[in-house]
Amino acid sequence: MSVKDLSELRQNYGKGSLLEQDLCDSPFTQFSIWLERALAQELTEPYAMTLATADEHGRPHARTVLLRGADESGFYFYTNYDSQKGQDLLANPFAELLFFWPALEQQVRISGKVYQVGEQESTEYYHKRPRDSQIAAHISTPQSGVVASRDELEQRFAALNNRLQNTSLIPKPTFWGGYCLKPDYFEFWQGRPNRLHDRLRYVKGEHKHSWHIERLMP
Repeated sequence: MSVKDLSELRQNYGKGSLLEQDLCDSPFTQFSIWLERALAQELTEPYAMTLATADEHGRPHARTVLLRGADESGFYFYTNYDSQKGQDLLANPFAELLFFWPALEQQVRISGKVYQVGEQESTEYYHKRPRDSQIAAHISTPQSGVVASRDELEQRFAALNNRLQNTSLIPKPTFWGGYCLKPDYFEFWQGRPNRLHDRLRYVKGEHKHSWHIERLMP
């Protein structure tokens, strides 16, 4: 199939609607309802999200990461601080998350400022990870850096695994930990027929827990 053939692949969305009266006052509550629906549908990786950052020159970078917690404080994910995303956030601490659940014809955009979580919280989460994932965090550095081959990567993993075979508690690397995106903007999108999609956004109000809801053109 050539690229020009893709123009013929069209989907006429029609699985749901999103009206103002359907929304919760809190965007956090609304997000929880949609995520629970995605989980109930047993979708593949429903908590996968695109994380978009930009470096000091404004050049954007996007990748898929996994949501590892959410509450009224924000949305949590964990990574290598020396990674591309970590370097971007050091230079420009604003980012956007995108959740897309095609089976439900829904997506959510969430943007705001990103903060590093505390060392204790990062350590507690690190020790909840599978042992092999803990080892991988140690040897996969600098994340996004060049490695000569797959063999070299696996050899580094095997060597560290062997050294730590009698270690019951693997120490968390100092360069690894969590981030929390504290939202000031949410946008909920529901696919609709004829591309007249429903797009409703929450914009942070003046008061701590106040949000303004607005409808956007599709």
